[in-house]
Amino acid sequence: MRKEYKEYGNKEGPLLVFIHGGGVGGWMWDKQIAYFKEYHCLVATLQGHGDRSDETSFSIRENALEIIRLIEKKRDKKHAYIIGFSIGAQICLEIISLEPNLIKTAVINSAVVIPIKYMIPFISPTIKMTFPLIKNKTFAKAQAKQLYMDVEYFQQYYEDSLKVKPTTLVEVLKENMAYSLPENLSKSSAQILVTAGEKEKGLVKRSVQKIVEVNEHFEHFIVPTIGHGFPVAEPELFNRVVEDWIMHQQVHRQ
Repeated sequence: MRKEYKEYGNKEGPLLVFIHGGGVGGWMWDKQIAYFKEYHCLVATLQGHGDRSDETSFSIRENALEIIRLIEKKRDKKHAYIIGFSIGAQICLEIISLEPNLIKTAVINSAVVIPIKYMIPFISPTIKMTFPLIKNKTFAKAQAKQLYMDVEYFQQYYEDSLKVKPTTLVEVLKENMAYSLPENLSKSSAQILVTAGEKEKGLVKRSVQKIVEVNEHFEHFIVPTIGHGFPVAEPELFNRVVEDWIMHQQVHRQ
């Protein structure tokens, strides 16, 4: 179980679980771990990523079930909070759907809940054709730039991208593109903040509206001037937003 997460902070503090995006790793949360040092922080490692790159299967539901078991093991009657980015945000939604009363608050960053199933048949041949390019640093840097990971985090991004198997990448993309708004969200007691960058694709911003419509406990925040990668692009603002949401269920917009 240990390679499925890393543990930081104050073990007596509230439980804060971070879930990274597809194709990256728990290191994307380094600025959050440093900020939330008074919390008991767990950083999940998703199937097929990082220390788990020997695994070839990937499932949003199975990742969610793993993290539910981890939370139940670690929370010790404390409040639990979850934060997810991209496919990690989809996993957060799945956790809340499977266990509607497990989580006190969640921050869902850049989740897509509108399926684009017509694209799924093209994933395998596209990955087969482009996968060799992953070893090319120029190509990798262009990919990393879209996530704001082309400078400080590039070496970690590049090393982790070399570890991911093509079969895993295909499964990640299929799961991401097939994902739809899960059942039971309307029944959840969790307070959820849904965020996205102003410059993200329309599909992401439409998904924000779709999520917040299902439950009166849900609110949204569109972050000005940025694209896909709020936690990395604006870590100080992201941390304040998360902290305000955890403590007050209010959105810090500056």
